[in-house]
Amino acid sequence: MQSVLVIGLGKLGYHLAVKMQELGNDVMVVDINAELVEQYADSFTDSHIGDCTNKEVLSSLDVAGFDICFVTIGSNFEASVIITLLLKKLGASFIVAKAGKEVQRELLYSIGANEVIYPEYDLAEKLAVRYDSENIFDYIPLTDTHAVYEINVPRSWIGKSLRDVNARQKYGVNIIAVKHDGTVDPVPDADYLFSEEDHVMVIGQSETVFKMASMR
Repeated sequence: MQSVLVIGLGKLGYHLAVKMQELGNDVMVVDINAELVEQYADSFTDSHIGDCTNKEVLSSLDVAGFDICFVTIGSNFEASVIITLLLKKLGASFIVAKAGKEVQRELLYSIGANEVIYPEYDLAEKLAVRYDSENIFDYIPLTDTHAVYEINVPRSWIGKSLRDVNARQKYGVNIIAVKHDGTVDPVPDADYLFSEEDHVMVIGQSETVFKMASMR
């Protein structure tokens, strides 16, 4: 269980806080808008009304005691910058801030954010990859050139074992899981035989995986 502070109860902040709480974390939410806080009061056991651009307000929350502090203010970037700066000065251990533009992301990193989320950009990139190939179902970027992909099993693998496929040597990718009938096996046995309905999760260079995904 982690202790989590979510500043900003817009759509992203609310859903993030709900999900973090569902996962068993200890969540505190704060927003300057009293109506929003009251609206969601039943969803959170620890909710506060406050202007977090005010150092005294943040200090009263003991931000250094949280494992993660999320700044999810979407409509006021100036407030996001001030809050991120104050969190850093007050000893927050890990700060995740929301950006709406690339230049904002760069600025938030420069003033102390440990991670910056850019929902519109991230979603657009994910959708582009997903719909560029009918055989790619999901992906998680790792670097500019490598990612984790969920793809259809290539036709040439059907009926062969994981050992026979030897994906690392032959294709330069690592198979980390197999999905069969909606169930994910994160540690498939070397003797596992691939079937036509399978999806495989692989780590590799994006260009290589795209070529594999076209082997249907």
